[in-house]
Amino acid sequence: MRRAERLVGVGLLAAAVLWWLLVPSYPNYDAYYHLVWGREILDGLKPSFEAYAAPTQHPLYVAYAALVGLAGEDADRLLVLTTLVCLVALVWGTWRLGLALFGVWPALLATVFVGSSFAFLLYAVRAYVDVPFLALVVWAAVREAEGRRGAAGLLVFAGLLRPEGWILAGLLWLWRWPAADTARRVRGLVLVLVAPVIWCLVDFVVTGNPLHSVTATSSLAEDLGRERGIAKVPRLFVTQLADVARPPVALAGVIGAVLAVRRFGPREMAIPLAMFGSGVLAFIGTGVLGLSILPRYLTVPAVALCLFAGYAVAGFTLLPAGDRRRRPWGAAAAGALVVGAVFLVVKLGSFATLADELRFGRQMHDDLQALLATPEVRAGMECGPITFPNYRLVPDTRWMLDAPGTAVGARSARRRYRGVAVFTVGRDTLRRYGFADGASPLTNVPDPGFAPVVRVRRLSAYAACPDPR
Repeated sequence: MRRAERLVGVGLLAAAVLWWLLVPSYPNYDAYYHLVWGREILDGLKPSFEAYAAPTQHPLYVAYAALVGLAGEDADRLLVLTTLVCLVALVWGTWRLGLALFGVWPALLATVFVGSSFAFLLYAVRAYVDVPFLALVVWAAVREAEGRRGAAGLLVFAGLLRPEGWILAGLLWLWRWPAADTARRVRGLVLVLVAPVIWCLVDFVVTGNPLHSVTATSSLAEDLGRERGIAKVPRLFVTQLADVARPPVALAGVIGAVLAVRRFGPREMAIPLAMFGSGVLAFIGTGVLGLSILPRYLTVPAVALCLFAGYAVAGFTLLPAGDRRRRPWGAAAAGALVVGAVFLVVKLGSFATLADELRFGRQMHDDLQALLATPEVRAGMECGPITFPNYRLVPDTRWMLDAPGTAVGARSARRRYRGVAVFTVGRDTLRRYGFADGASPLTNVPDPGFAPVVRVRRLSAYAACPDPR
């Protein structure tokens, strides 16, 4: 079994690298900002956490971005490779966790459910921090389920990627409390506090505010008009969790959780229940703190539901051959698989959408890179900064140009009267990059004094260089 597991794991890893080579993709907005911050650190500067519309910083991801930044301009592609490898680690860890909890067939189905998730694949190809975070969480759960050391240490690293890791570390500490002596309890508490303390220290050193990540994220969510507030948590929890896990898997996961707890007891199911519960607590916390309520905050409970869904569908294989529950359960499982297959066929368009999304992102990246390399844009930047209608292309441009925040800006934050103003061309491009929540549509209109100088497919540049006299 372990030999076959390793062979499949190596095959998945090779497939991920092959995908990375053949289907180029680039980081998302948040990830590009982490690359910019990592480069600033390498240059001996404080990272610009307080830049206009900057995302939440994640300390370990900033540090890793600085490390891959040593590779130069290829660092953005290396960051994508990292998250694709982490997706393989997540799938592999789901298999091991399902195997430890339920056995072969439930584990195999849970692995398929996680590995076929459109959301997880999209997060990986766009270098979202959530994928390495999930991989660390799942492997921490594997270590604990298999009775091996290292779970607490992995959760420290996870807590430096997403705050949900703090909750999981605290739950693990409480779980171990009854069997631990005083020294182990103290060491465990130190491990629980390491990640939040480091996070606050990074915020304090860079911004002077140890709670910058909380206050800035809440303020940004308000400015952008995002879904926020505790009143919206119940509805969004159900809809977004079903969206990440997919409705049939989410429903099967709820049923599987009930069946598994009834058969094995809550103590034996403590690990997936803790994963689900930590996600609930974190999701409620985002509402209480006024943060944006996003589907990405429900990835941990989504993995837990995939594990329980595997048991709901294939749990009958664990029953003795003569058990009278085995046949009706198997028949229900066959029906569930048919429903799931139909749903998958219907949703095949989602993967076509992923292909379109990757193609569009790649073309947009190439267009931006080509525009920034034109002599007209380079000459215009001698007179002033390059600006965009809003924040969405700012970190990409800063990364490509190796430029400080003063050289690249968003007109939704402040209008400039000299330099280069970039505009998007085409309905789809305008919808994605020209308009943004909280930004005035007037940022897509050239200011007086700006004249067109060059166009590269989806992007058009205007320049203004008034006589300094």
